Amino acid sequence: MRKLARLAMALPLAGLLAGCNAVVLSPSGDIAAQQRDLLVFSTVLMLVIIIPVMALTVLFAWRYRQSNKAARYEPDWDHSTQLELVIWAAPLLIIIILGAITWTGTHLLDPYRPLERVAAGRPVTKEVKPLEVQVVALDWKWLFIYPEYGVASVNEMAAPVDRPINFKITASAVMNSFYVPALAGMIYAMPGMETKLHAVINAPGEYEGISSNYSGAGFSGMRFRFHGLDQAGFDQWVAKVRAGDAGTLDRPAYLALEKPSQNVPVRYYNAVADDLYHAILNMCVDANKMCMDKMMAVDAKGGLGKEGINNVRPLLYDKYARRGAVFGPEPYFVSSFCEVPRSGALDTWKRSVPALSPKPAGLTGASLSIPPASRQLPQLSAAQPG
Repeated sequence: MRKLARLAMALPLAGLLAGCNAVVLSPSGDIAAQQRDLLVFSTVLMLVIIIPVMALTVLFAWRYRQSNKAARYEPDWDHSTQLELVIWAAPLLIIIILGAITWTGTHLLDPYRPLERVAAGRPVTKEVKPLEVQVVALDWKWLFIYPEYGVASVNEMAAPVDRPINFKITASAVMNSFYVPALAGMIYAMPGMETKLHAVINAPGEYEGISSNYSGAGFSGMRFRFHGLDQAGFDQWVAKVRAGDAGTLDRPAYLALEKPSQNVPVRYYNAVADDLYHAILNMCVDANKMCMDKMMAVDAKGGLGKEGINNVRPLLYDKYARRGAVFGPEPYFVSSFCEVPRSGALDTWKRSVPALSPKPAGLTGASLSIPPASRQLPQLSAAQPG
């Protein structure tokens, strides 16, 4: 009677499990399908050893139990060449096979590797233009920029069926992980860095995308919808985004969007600043801050010395306080740098700078001395408090 009561209590749990959607084992994208096949093959291959070992464990425990007086008893037995061959050869063979398929799958399913096919037996032709999507992980929402169409969306994206997708992925401040289980494997989104993912969706539908890396208080709501559409449906989706009322996603709009917020509804931007993603990636959306690629170019030439040590502007929403030490002077940062051109281009450079252009007769003003052309040291053009 007690067993029946326990079984009755377990039935509701079984009903909940019946509603689970094993999307990882039933994906809709070719890359995710190949990853599924690799997972299933590896599991089956390992079960070749695991199942016999488990069965033999039960068999030996039953056959050589204390009450079985008919079991063979050989206390002096210590070696069997045939048994040693079976024990070592079978696992060694499985390890070799697993190593081979892992090495092959690692290269064929490299997320940075452009797609060679959209499905089994359907190679990517030269006429097909991949869809580029720039992904930015924010706190706690996802931003998708479509440079080909000049639009952007928050917490929703779409792509045509059977068209390769080239994702360029970065983050604003905290590391996240971009993951659409039905599409492809997860890949990290990190501030100041760009990761890539090549994938394709093969079946129309609405799929869930998540952040699979914990990133703070709003992590549970950091989800988005991914729509797999035919070409006509995708064109309609782009038209809907272009009709959105969120306006243009320029630098001020992005700085407002970047501030932490939770459970953000879908939002459409009908235009995007051309250099916005470059500024996000190089952490210089604030125009007063030098971009990382420029700073790296300076470092490659020897650096700016101590002027570049504190070249980090604090986030305005960072607990309403600047980053860095409590004591000491206010931190400063380098906004840009310049060099005096070589002697052959000096006159052209002087004419391009209003302060150095020849003044009309009758006007007076302080003259600026031009350093010798031989001096090629970088000069600080602006320094502002953090």
